[in-house]
Amino acid sequence: MTRFETDDSQARPGPAAIATRFPLATLGLLCLLLWAPGMLSLPPLDRDESRFAQASRQMLESGDFIDIRFGKEPRYKKPVGIYWLQAATTELVGLGARDRMWTYRLASLMGGIASTWLAWWTARAIAPPQVAFLGAALLASTLLLSAEATIATTDAVLLACILGTQGALLRLYVAARRGSAAPPRRILLAGWAALGLGVLVKGPVAPVVCAATAVALAAWDRDLRWLRGIRLMSGLVVVALIVAPWAIAIGLASHGRFYTQSLGTDFAAKLAGGQETHGAPPGYYLVLATLTFWPATLFVLPGLRDAIARRADAALRFLLAWTVSAWLLFELTPTKLPHYILPAYPALALMGALWAAKAGQFDPVGPAWRRATAIQFLIGAAALITAAVVLPARLGAGADAALIAMALVSLLGALAAALLLARVRVIPAAAVAIAAAVLLYATLTMIAAPELQQLWVSSRLAALAARNADAGDAPAAVAGFEEPSLVFQLGTATRLTDGRGAADAVARTPGLALVEDSERGAFFARLAQLRALPVAVGNVSGLNYSRGRTVHVTIYRARTPSSPPPSANQENNSQR
Repeated sequence: MTRFETDDSQARPGPAAIATRFPLATLGLLCLLLWAPGMLSLPPLDRDESRFAQASRQMLESGDFIDIRFGKEPRYKKPVGIYWLQAATTELVGLGARDRMWTYRLASLMGGIASTWLAWWTARAIAPPQVAFLGAALLASTLLLSAEATIATTDAVLLACILGTQGALLRLYVAARRGSAAPPRRILLAGWAALGLGVLVKGPVAPVVCAATAVALAAWDRDLRWLRGIRLMSGLVVVALIVAPWAIAIGLASHGRFYTQSLGTDFAAKLAGGQETHGAPPGYYLVLATLTFWPATLFVLPGLRDAIARRADAALRFLLAWTVSAWLLFELTPTKLPHYILPAYPALALMGALWAAKAGQFDPVGPAWRRATAIQFLIGAAALITAAVVLPARLGAGADAALIAMALVSLLGALAAALLLARVRVIPAAAVAIAAAVLLYATLTMIAAPELQQLWVSSRLAALAARNADAGDAPAAVAGFEEPSLVFQLGTATRLTDGRGAADAVARTPGLALVEDSERGAFFARLAQLRALPVAVGNVSGLNYSRGRTVHVTIYRARTPSSPPPSANQENNSQR
């Protein structure tokens, strides 16, 4: 009997027993503690988050829930699933307001919670409740899932879809290998439904990850017979019922351009080379894992080592095939972004939890592996804590006393977790590590991030434009700094143009022009041709982190001979 498999009639009702008695509620609360601070406090981010949110907003404004657009341009890179979810959450909780980023982020938070619950459900097929709870909690606490569940993008929702499919596939494989009854038809069809939703969220990614696991297992076992129970024809019908209505509608609405751009351009470009300068060699995700899998790194090396030693066990064999196939798939893809590897993380977290379940009584991997994983864990903690303290000093006004105090407490928690692991007090180590993550993520998102004023150029520009707007102004014209976060904060009608276009806009109708220095010469020259004078009402300097360069944007009005003098709220302001 392992440490987790205690006799409930004689065990004391400690925190672990209480947590696993109400696992979904407890895991949901943990997710809120980890992710809600960032969801509510971070400004709109570039570029993907603001593109997704703005396109979802335009669906609500236009009433067109088939076509996907950012401004006047079609956005044919991802299917419609995430836009529908973001539009729904904003309509339900936004109280009529469509300019609050947190309402769009709510879809990702729900996807993250669903991923955590489905990780628990997946683990329950092979482990007792407390082990399943620990595996799900470790996954929820990872930096990567915490980031994706905090911002308005696709990957937290996609992970939930993948887990729904993989959980059903795991049950089918383990039952076949152990000679037990196959999972009920409803579970297998639910897995297919999850796969269909995954296609609707991010195209072929979910099918590719799940197929890679099945292929890896078939090659490893040299046996395909277990796949006979997959209910292929019924499953394909379920997927078609979910995907086909919109797939046909967008094909007709876009005259086929959605498929040529999303599959022929976006997806194919990622496979052919490093798209949009996001190329990296194999090993990229392995290097990043010290940060992106933190704090679950405290268990990853012993968990992997133990799973490899016991690879004959059907459950661990499935988890290894899942991890290795997904990892190789993303490492060998030329285009790499940190979040692509997220589908491999649930299997790693579950292997770590399975090792932890017995390490308290008998550690099968030995102290060397515990020391190695503790070092990796502390390196990740040190990097994150250093970032929390150093970045505000470099990109803002500096770290205040509250930030330093919370960073120190997080560091003490990380040290305590490593020490507990060294003493083979595995479950307390996990609890302390997750608590340290809760505190550190709140420190990063609620205290450190708002101090990084040099990064939040769009938010500062939008606030400055709002202070200098007059009644009757036309929508703002933007030249040279066209980041999606600025469009989201200024509004859908924002005019994206160049220096000449911005001059035309403000010389002919009252309004503001936001002109980056690279377009200022063209702006001034065109105003001179139009016999208008630029009147600067404010400016913002900062770092465009999407492009990695500093920018300086000035907000202008145009004054013509017939224009009234500048109003009091148009006094020159400077934000540096």
